[in-house]
Amino acid sequence: MPLLVAGLALGLAAATPPTPDAEITAAAEALTPRLVETRRDIHRSPELGNREVRTGGLVAERLRALGLEVRHPVAKTGVVAILKGGAPGPVVAVRADLDALPIEERRDSPYKSQNPGVMHACGHDAHTTIVLGTAEVIAGLKARLPGTVVFVFQPAEEGPPEGEAGGAALMIKEGVLEEPKVQAMFGLHMDPTLEVGQVGWSIGPIFASSDTFRIDVQGKKTHGAYPHTGLDPVPIAAEIVSSLQLIVSREIDAQNPKVLTIGQVHGGNRFNIIADAVRMEGTMRTLDASVRRELKDRVARVVKGVAEAHGTTATLAFRDEGNPPTMNDPALTRASRPALERVYGRASVLEVKPQMGAEDFARFAEKVPALYVKMGVRNEARGITAMIHTEDFDLDERVLPLGVRAMATMIWDRLAAR
Repeated sequence: MPLLVAGLALGLAAATPPTPDAEITAAAEALTPRLVETRRDIHRSPELGNREVRTGGLVAERLRALGLEVRHPVAKTGVVAILKGGAPGPVVAVRADLDALPIEERRDSPYKSQNPGVMHACGHDAHTTIVLGTAEVIAGLKARLPGTVVFVFQPAEEGPPEGEAGGAALMIKEGVLEEPKVQAMFGLHMDPTLEVGQVGWSIGPIFASSDTFRIDVQGKKTHGAYPHTGLDPVPIAAEIVSSLQLIVSREIDAQNPKVLTIGQVHGGNRFNIIADAVRMEGTMRTLDASVRRELKDRVARVVKGVAEAHGTTATLAFRDEGNPPTMNDPALTRASRPALERVYGRASVLEVKPQMGAEDFARFAEKVPALYVKMGVRNEARGITAMIHTEDFDLDERVLPLGVRAMATMIWDRLAAR
């Protein structure tokens, strides 16, 4: 009997190939010059959502050169590549985003944006580079790979142009999770609040939901000296803004994080004329799906009620379906922490608090168990401290080989675990 047990143990060990940490590390380090070159190339030529023609083409060309099965374009400008290992096993996906932001880059560097008014201010150039590098490393281990990896390069994470479909929702609609059927998914983000060499994780929400809305308050134009002959929408709009903040501070449990911001208010065209309308635009964020629904309902009630109280009408419109909170699957997160610790060292693998920013990776995480990690890029000694979505954002490029090692190791561990 002991011999039989020993034989079974040996059989199981043989069936589950060990993670080739040393080979992954060596391959990622050898790739470093190419990773830096690729990231800088993409950074110099940023493209907005649904317009990532050059970037998508570059990605597709690199993946084809690795011998992967490539689909391009997907969801307008995206790329999907499939790598089937030499052994059967699960299907795991990893996602990078391709698009840049409408920001004029201010920081001088040899790789400064050459596209006026457009900049990679959110690190998507690094995300794309890291996932390309991950594909190259794993392709080199294909014969021993115990499963299939789907590499997803998504357009329009920052949102498609108004009136266009795009982003994660369109990729899902076009079947990127179905052929082959993905069983787990990884994502990553650059984080300037963490030092390079650190990585952040959390169980449950890591990013908030995001809903963009517009409120139109109807008035009646008249001379500013005779407001009683018209209907002034400006104070009504101001009352709506104040009342919306009462929802946040007084109507929903304070232990449930939420943010409601009015970022734009437009009305009128002359100092002495009562405006005929006011338009406001804003965003709301929550970490809980039920709070999100409640907040939407209460905003609608306030907008309608305040307008009616002043004898006018106001309309509330949400731009699209928005994004739910980005949720990290507890089991996948716990199973992936050892991989992160082997790459970064246990002391540098940090549990982080959820942030009120948003990510449409949440759409993928609604469909399959997912893990989204934050990779540190901060380096105060080199002046790399600016936040994302600012004109001075940059990153310490040592994150690139670290990121490749982390993603490749987590993917391999998940496949080997079956």
